[in-house]
Amino acid sequence: MQPMTPEDVQAVLDRHQFNVQITFFDTTTATSQQAADNIGCDVAQIVKSICFIAGEQPVIVLTSGAQRVDDRKIAALFGIGRKQVRAAKPEECVDVFGYAPGSVPPFPHRTPGIVVYIDQTLQNYPMLYAAGGAHNAIFPVTLAQLVAVTNGMITDVIKDATVPSA
Repeated sequence: MQPMTPEDVQAVLDRHQFNVQITFFDTTTATSQQAADNIGCDVAQIVKSICFIAGEQPVIVLTSGAQRVDDRKIAALFGIGRKQVRAAKPEECVDVFGYAPGSVPPFPHRTPGIVVYIDQTLQNYPMLYAAGGAHNAIFPVTLAQLVAVTNGMITDVIKDATVPSA
C-alpha cells in the first residue's frame, strides 16, 4: 500500500481555511529535535504523532516533542490491560494510519474513526509545529486547530518524570 502524501495534509489545511502552507526542508524533520532545529523553535512545540494499537483500535497520541507517552495511561483510557496497548508497526503506520513513521501528521488518516488523544502539555504553547506527511515536511498549527480537525480529546497521556519507568 502506498503512503498518503503532504498533498493530502495540505488539502485538509485548505479545506479548513487555516491559511497555512506546509514547509519542506532540505534535511529531515523525522525526529522532534530535527524538526525543532529546522524550524528554530523549542522541541516542546513539536507535535509528535505517536501511533498505537489499543486492543484492536488504532489510536494516535499527539504529544509534545519534549514528552514521552505512557502506554499505561492509554490502556486506562480504553479500560484494557497495558499489554493490550502497543506501538504500531511500521507497515501498520502506512496501512492503517497512512504514513511512514517519522512523517505521520495529526490528520488526515487512511482509516476512519481513529481515536485521537492530545497531550495536555501542548496547551502551554500558542504555536505548534506538526509533521506534514513526509520526512521533511512541517506545518504550523494551533492547539485549537488540532482539536477542531481531529476531534481529539485533551488529556494526560505522558509519562510522569517523577515516577521511574517500569
